[in-house]
Amino acid sequence: MPAVTAWGDVFRCWPAEVPRRGVLVVVFGEQICFSGFAASEAFLLVERQSPDSMGARMILLPYDKILGLKIVDVVKAKAFQSFGFEFPTPK
Repeated sequence: MPAVTAWGDVFRCWPAEVPRRGVLVVVFGEQICFSGFAASEAFLLVERQSPDSMGARMILLPYDKILGLKIVDVVKAKAFQSFGFEFPTPK
């Protein structure tokens, strides 16, 4: 699965039990803390927790510019099954 499709799926299928906030790691060397987002087929619209040095609070970002996602809340790993993760059953 191409990264663009994968990132789109992550944000469009965000688990209800995971707060819609975190930190995006993007290709232009920035880490963007966000407190909310909206996802379309091609873009992610994120709301910053506080404005950047230029005063911007909202960022419209194509999925191919995302390198990683940091989850800042304590969340049970099973919440990420909707992303396709599989967890071994305890023995």
